[in-house]
Amino acid sequence: MTGGAAVVASTYKGAGVDIDAGNEAVRLMRSHVRSTFRPGVMADIGGFGGLFALDVNKYKEPVLVSGADGVGTKLKVAFMMDKHDTVGQDAVAMCVNDIVVQGAEPLFFLDYLAVGRLDPVRVAEIVGGVAAGCRLAGCALIGGETAEMPGFYPDGEYDLAGFAVGVVDRKHVVNGEGTKPGDVLIGLHSSGLHSNGFSLTRKVFFEQAGWTVDKYVPELGQTLGEELLTPTKIYVRAALAVMKHVTVRGMAHVTGGGLLENVPRCLPAGLGAVIERSAWQAPAVFELLQETGRIEENEMLRTFNLGIGFVLVIPANDVDKALEVLQREGEDCCVIGYINKEEGTSFK
Repeated sequence: MTGGAAVVASTYKGAGVDIDAGNEAVRLMRSHVRSTFRPGVMADIGGFGGLFALDVNKYKEPVLVSGADGVGTKLKVAFMMDKHDTVGQDAVAMCVNDIVVQGAEPLFFLDYLAVGRLDPVRVAEIVGGVAAGCRLAGCALIGGETAEMPGFYPDGEYDLAGFAVGVVDRKHVVNGEGTKPGDVLIGLHSSGLHSNGFSLTRKVFFEQAGWTVDKYVPELGQTLGEELLTPTKIYVRAALAVMKHVTVRGMAHVTGGGLLENVPRCLPAGLGAVIERSAWQAPAVFELLQETGRIEENEMLRTFNLGIGFVLVIPANDVDKALEVLQREGEDCCVIGYINKEEGTSFK
């Protein structure tokens, strides 16, 4: 071609996707990933798929249990604080807490991270948080995807989701079977908001109140951003430990929908839960939210965990033993109610 402007060769990097940065991110995250490996992992990082060998001698009738979830708009707080090393634990927690509800031991986890522009150091920070969550849950991080998508996400922003697979023997699946009136609800305390209700939380604190993430809040004993980025608690080890010692009729991970909607999900038809609100003290952030945003009580109950992140349904004669095991596992827990014959959740 002659005349006119010179034609510049197009490249993937010129279009916004840096393959070299992706390779560097993999190099930086390798030690985090390897720190999660457990028996069963068959391949190192970098393959096309994660390989995991199920211990067929351990399970007579293995049932695989899977779950997928994301961090949600809590990520906006991470962007505001430019702090990215904790949200990975949220991604893991939201998945593994869901599958242990069925009695499953989490085996492995995969993450999905989509960014507008790939910053290898930031990616390594995020994956470091994922690895920390996997270690707490006892599962291996055996794969995932980091997608650079220029023009899709604003600069500095990303989305993070995860996928967990666990296993339980068919005869040990926890599905609410055998639950009866008089069974007791044990609540395991949350670490705060966890990863739910952040669209409302951000609206109240940042839009209505006009606060910033670096505002020190005396009621919280730390800055607002530090409180909001507190990672979701992982209940896997405690739940698995209890199941070894007592009968567990059902379990509920308290996420979106709160205690109001999540507890009935683990109960058979014809039964409901009575929860005593005075049984525990909710963390200060919930009262602060309700007062600042003038949020009605029912909206709080169906949006937030209010300080109880996980619930166990236990036969009354096993309660003392269950509490002993949970406390030995380091859980802050208490009896919060009981099962009755009225469907749904009632509070008193």
